[in-house]
Amino acid sequence: MENIRVYSHSACLSKENGEGHPERKERLQSIMDSIQSLDTINIDFKEAPLAEYKDVNRVHPQSYLDEIFEMIPDEGLVGVEKEPYADTLLCQNSKEAILRACGAGIGASIDLMSGNFKRLFCAIRPPGHHAETTRVNGFCFINNAAVAARYLQSQFDINRVAIIDFDVHHGNGTQEIFYNDESVLYGSIHQHPLFPGTGMESEKGVGNIFNAPIDSGTTSEDFLKIFNEKILKNVDKFKPEVILISAGFDAHKRDPLAAINLDSEDYFLLTQAIVEIADRHSNGRVISFLEGGYDLLALSESIEAHFKGLSL
Repeated sequence: MENIRVYSHSACLSKENGEGHPERKERLQSIMDSIQSLDTINIDFKEAPLAEYKDVNRVHPQSYLDEIFEMIPDEGLVGVEKEPYADTLLCQNSKEAILRACGAGIGASIDLMSGNFKRLFCAIRPPGHHAETTRVNGFCFINNAAVAARYLQSQFDINRVAIIDFDVHHGNGTQEIFYNDESVLYGSIHQHPLFPGTGMESEKGVGNIFNAPIDSGTTSEDFLKIFNEKILKNVDKFKPEVILISAGFDAHKRDPLAAINLDSEDYFLLTQAIVEIADRHSNGRVISFLEGGYDLLALSESIEAHFKGLSL
C-alpha cells in the first residue's frame, strides 16, 4: 500500500464566492474531514507553498496575473468574467488562495521526483482546469495541473506527461494550453452539452487530445467502459512518465450541476485503472488535483474511494 502526501493550505478556505455559490469553502472542508478519517491509509499532510511567478509564467504570462491581482477588491466580491458567466469571483483573500493552490502542485512535483512519495493529492481551491493561457473561466484563475506539468518538464527533464480529467465538465483550459504540444496528452470524459461547451471528439490537437463527450443520464457501467476505451487505452499507448489527474467528483449522481450517474465507489474503479497504467509506465507516479464536485456528501464519499484507489 502506497503512502499518500496531501498538499493543502488554510488560505484555500479563505477564498469567498458569496452566498449560494457552488464553489464554496465547505467543499474543501468536507474533503479534508474525510481524508483525516481514513485510518487504514498512511496519509501525510503538508502546507502548500506559494507558487512563484517564474513557475506560473511557464503557462500564464505575467501580464495576465497582474491583471487578475489588480482587480482584487479591498472588500466584497468582484466578478472577473463578462456576462453571462460572471461567476468567477475575487475577494480580498484571493491572491494567496490562488498562489497556494498552484503551489501545491509544484510542491507535489518536487516530492514526486525526489522519490519520497509516488501518490500525492492537492486538496485545493480555487480549481484550475478551465483556466486558459490568458483567460479566467469557470471558477478557475491559474491552471494548477498545467503549471505542474510544465514544472516537471522544465525542472526534472520529464518528456511525456498525461493529464487525465474525469471532472464532469470539459477542461477547456488544459486543452487550450497543450493543444499543439505532443509532449502532453490530455484526456477528458465529460457530459456534453454542458458548460463550457468544448470537448468534442473532433478536437484532437496534434494527436495528443482525447475527448469522450457523454450524454446526460450516462450510467456507471457505460461511463467506465467509455473511459477505458477512449481515454485510458490512449494513455497506455502514450506511456507517460508522470500522470496528473484533474479529479472532479461532479459526475456523481448527487451533483447539482450535472446529470451523470456515478456512485461514490466508482471513483475507486476510475482511480484504480489510472494507477495500473502509472505502475506500468510512470514508476507509479501520480499527482491528483481537486477540481469540481458540489454535493458535500458525494464529495466526502468519493474522495475516500479516490484515496483507496491512489493507495494501491
